[in-house]
Amino acid sequence: MSFLLRVVLPDRPGALGAVATALGHAGADIAGVDVVERRPDGTAVDDLMVELPPGRMPDTLVSACSRIDGVTVEFVGRYTVGTDLHRDLEAVEAMATNPQDADEVLVDLVPTVFRPGWALLVELEKGRLQIRRATPGAPTSDDFRAPWLPLQRPQLLAADRSWAPEAWQDCLLAAVPMDRPERALVLGRDGGPHILSSELARLAHLAALAGTVGRTAAG
Repeated sequence: MSFLLRVVLPDRPGALGAVATALGHAGADIAGVDVVERRPDGTAVDDLMVELPPGRMPDTLVSACSRIDGVTVEFVGRYTVGTDLHRDLEAVEAMATNPQDADEVLVDLVPTVFRPGWALLVELEKGRLQIRRATPGAPTSDDFRAPWLPLQRPQLLAADRSWAPEAWQDCLLAAVPMDRPERALVLGRDGGPHILSSELARLAHLAALAGTVGRTAAG
């Protein structure tokens, strides 16, 4: 089984190696590592794609990391997208290959670039939210009023009962404008990990590039 493990560790040589060694002793196989954020306090946030043999519980991953000084686990959960890591540059390359559909290409790649989670391309039409593109596992509820649309800047969303359908509630959400304020890309996570400010900035940057690529293709 594959798991996503998000750890906070000292941003110094050898720290990640110590984590890898501890996870190996716990029977885990690391399939991929991605540095999500480096913080001013001298720590880093890393996402690790980890595979465990049958019968091993994810608690063993947390226990292994907790034995290392200065290392904490922020999140551990099943990861069903797969162990392939797609990074921002690969998303840009994919959009450039299919520029006329750059926005849809980006939506499709969000779960593998910003993991785990789902993505929606939404648009405000006659005052109500409409879904234009959705990845597997994303909510299908639409045709409701969303007070955050039109969207002027990237932001985290609070999906409360005042506007959000049940399928959106209890999700961690972020939204960034696409080519115009009435269109937005929504990133959702069920249960975690939290969407960091660095991830929101990256998502906004990729959305802006999608708009640029699409306009260039349109001539």
